[in-house]
Amino acid sequence: MMAREEKQRFDVEEADLLVKELQKSFNSGKTKSYEWRKSQIESISKMVEEKEKEIIEALYKDLSKPETESFVSEISMLKGSCKLALEELKSWMKPEKAKTSLTTYPSSAEIVSEPLGVVLVISAWNYPFLLSLDPVIGAIAAGNAVVLKPSEIAPATSSLLAELIAGYLDKSTIRVVEGAVAETSALLEQKWDKIFYTGFCNFIYYTYDLVKTFFNIKIPICSCHLICSGGERVGRIIMSAAAKYLTPVILELGGKCPALVDSNINLQVAARRIIAGKWVCNNGQACISVDYIITTKQFAPKLIDALRKEVEEFFGKDPMGSKDISRIVNSFHFNRLASLLDEDKVSDKIVYGGQKDENQLKIAPTILLDVPEDSLIMKEEIFGPLLPIVTVENIEDSFDVIKSKPKPLAAYVFTDDEQLKKDFVQNVSAGGMLVNDTILHLTVSSLPFGGVGESGMGAYHGKFSFDAFSHKKGVLYRSFDGDATTRYPPYTPQKHRLLKAVMGGNLFGIILALIGWSRD
Repeated sequence: MMAREEKQRFDVEEADLLVKELQKSFNSGKTKSYEWRKSQIESISKMVEEKEKEIIEALYKDLSKPETESFVSEISMLKGSCKLALEELKSWMKPEKAKTSLTTYPSSAEIVSEPLGVVLVISAWNYPFLLSLDPVIGAIAAGNAVVLKPSEIAPATSSLLAELIAGYLDKSTIRVVEGAVAETSALLEQKWDKIFYTGFCNFIYYTYDLVKTFFNIKIPICSCHLICSGGERVGRIIMSAAAKYLTPVILELGGKCPALVDSNINLQVAARRIIAGKWVCNNGQACISVDYIITTKQFAPKLIDALRKEVEEFFGKDPMGSKDISRIVNSFHFNRLASLLDEDKVSDKIVYGGQKDENQLKIAPTILLDVPEDSLIMKEEIFGPLLPIVTVENIEDSFDVIKSKPKPLAAYVFTDDEQLKKDFVQNVSAGGMLVNDTILHLTVSSLPFGGVGESGMGAYHGKFSFDAFSHKKGVLYRSFDGDATTRYPPYTPQKHRLLKAVMGGNLFGIILALIGWSRD
């Protein structure tokens, strides 16, 4: 019985067979046609439309996501991605004209976008439907065969994705592999043409076992907080696996996303938008969620009062009972967040909220004021409903606070001061940036979405998704006419002067060389 169960598990041998099968389909050329790409994206659009109810139910099972939030943040955004890809696919596929130089005259050139081959997409649990299918749409648009590995931490959505993709899409080129450590490890042992990974850290045993597998080192279990404090840890594991075959990667990780709040603002609007980018946004379980606020000591009390008032307006006097706020994904992450809140010199810094209910996996929206910089809550990405406020004497001092931490995936500033806006954009390095709002830059398809430094590498969304899964192949066209003897031996002083003039773009020098003029 045990032997039969072991044999049924997805292992390295099965992963190898899967990749070979998809490689064979890709080599047949079927994924390269416009018709195939269009039909598969249309099928995803149809699937999302027809199975909206099932998708919402799965998201509720996994995260208790309110129906409106599921529609706005996952379903509608996927529909938008499909619509844009279908409208723009022909133009994306069309070769781009490129300039040529005098050296190659007469000639023409173009940049051809070609699919990479068979790609692996490893998705996250916090937006499990959107973050699974959005990169898949880009991979299909670019003409690739795809393997999707959904997150096992959102099991209802993972199971639904496997069922729907098998029913709606081309099984010979697009597959789903469910599972956890063993399955992910088996997939990472294979040679891919690209690996796309997005997400925060998984369970401790997941990170622990992957570290053992790919770094061949033992980590004491007491180091659990250190190895599971952010997506960059798993990102390093992905890169280590990819390095074996020199496989390119896109890593969408996260980090501590700051929000700088000036005093010369519409306080009510700013508070509402901060709440939208924290507690409305999957209860803080989002890679671009506001991780901490920086403001002046003088303005902090007003900001806290405004946030408190608007939280109660949105979620009631008892946010723990609100149906409009998501729960924590599982007991591991609940306990991780609880430990951040209960740390010495942190728990007494709570100025609002702090209630916890492990049975319901709920933590109330919580505001903390001036927690110690050396506390875990200020070192790790929080990924939950805890919001520290850091105070400074002058608003310009906030730049030093931000720069003292790894570069974030997103950075926000609230101000009406034009010079402060310019300084923020120019001096703060982040994957993306938004002035006077939060998270909405994610919805603008003409902007790349990606990290920098430890918050990730590579970008996607809109055409950037198409480009992320394409190789930009440069092609130069020449005829047999205009063949110049100057490039061939035997070289003479006149040829040498002509070549120098041509390669330097010196038209007058070319004329002089052609008529045989010499400075000697």
